[in-house]
Amino acid sequence: MKNTIQSILTLFLIVFGFSAKAQTNVPKLENTLLWEVSGNGLKKPSYLYGTIHMICAPDYFLSDKTKRAFEASNKLVLEINFNDPKELTEMQQLAMGKEPLSKKLSPEQLSKLDAILKSTTGMGVQQVDSFSLVTVLSLISMKSFGCADLKFYEMEFIDQAKKRSIEISGLETVKAQFATLENAYSNDEMIALLEESDMEETSKLVAAYKTENLEILYDISTDKKVTSDKIRKIILDNRNSNWVKEMPQQMQKESVFFAVGAGHLGGEFGVINLLRNAGFVVKPIMN
Repeated sequence: MKNTIQSILTLFLIVFGFSAKAQTNVPKLENTLLWEVSGNGLKKPSYLYGTIHMICAPDYFLSDKTKRAFEASNKLVLEINFNDPKELTEMQQLAMGKEPLSKKLSPEQLSKLDAILKSTTGMGVQQVDSFSLVTVLSLISMKSFGCADLKFYEMEFIDQAKKRSIEISGLETVKAQFATLENAYSNDEMIALLEESDMEETSKLVAAYKTENLEILYDISTDKKVTSDKIRKIILDNRNSNWVKEMPQQMQKESVFFAVGAGHLGGEFGVINLLRNAGFVVKPIMN
């Protein structure tokens, strides 16, 4: 079960975390993954942290400033609550396609997918025929990191929250995220996304993440070959807006540590700018 969870988790990096198109004139963001949210009637500050979701173990880091913010918080909120057994069961079920890929895809699409799989994973399309395209994406994404020992930020935060016996919650459900993907991408667009998942691009992503450079991360995410205006709105803008509607109520009750994909932080419709527009003070924590 652990391997299944880790495999599906990888899709949030490539699709949900960093598929957004950078947008119009917004203030340049400082080089930090950690932000404090205060003001607008909040009695205590809450914190917003951008994750890469997964990373090779030797590259994994959690800064002292982030550890302090986490310790000061009374609740952990992720995109999805992977501590909920119902969510994990739903995730395993959704990993399997509604119909075999051999029926879902055209011969040309199957041929492209087979070539991608063989070059990235060593598997053929027959071996993944019962999986959804989202699951295939997660398998290919995992290989693009070039290591067998992967660490997942969400699972690390969950482990720490359980040790502290603090509440763990999610901003949306696994079912909602899978539905988002299906609505956003056609089969051809999903295959194009698979073609873009390679070790070179992942290495650039990891390097930018390790320097906490949100601007470079945003630049990496602007490839129009796989991100149309429609996809950007469905995958990023709409979800950010929904999250920011939920966050104030949670922050009014207690100090919350929000951990979401770093790609959601920047841009005109990023979480940081939307919170500021809603009247909150969102400031970078540099040390």
